[in-house]
Amino acid sequence: MHASPRGRAQQTAAAIRSDVVTADALDEVDFGEWTGLRYDALKGNTAWDRWNSERSTAQVPGGESMAEAQERAVAHVQQVAREFAGRMVALVSHCDIIRAVVAWVLGLSLNRILSFDVDPASVTHIVVGEWGARLVRLNERAPA
Repeated sequence: MHASPRGRAQQTAAAIRSDVVTADALDEVDFGEWTGLRYDALKGNTAWDRWNSERSTAQVPGGESMAEAQERAVAHVQQVAREFAGRMVALVSHCDIIRAVVAWVLGLSLNRILSFDVDPASVTHIVVGEWGARLVRLNERAPA
């Protein structure tokens, strides 16, 4: 079990399994100057609008690009896949990071990551091997 260092991810991981490895690579996007701001405070901000329409090239002021976040998360997924080849490992992260990994699996531009949902506490199942990666399930949720 690997989880982002954020408290909510750690709590989710601990509810699944007691031995949790904290993985900084699974942390949410570094939102730099936007950290802690509410969405309504960013409404109309040109850089925010660009971030939401051009994720493949936009840069968060004082933070990281979606490509940088994707690169670190995918590298971690690949490393875990090599280390635990043939075994199932749960990784607990955040919606944009999960979307970025799914985009990598499917060969989608990062501009398309808002085209699908990743809800809180949902399960997205991918299989990764030396042959590549495959999406098995996306945004699976427990019945209401």
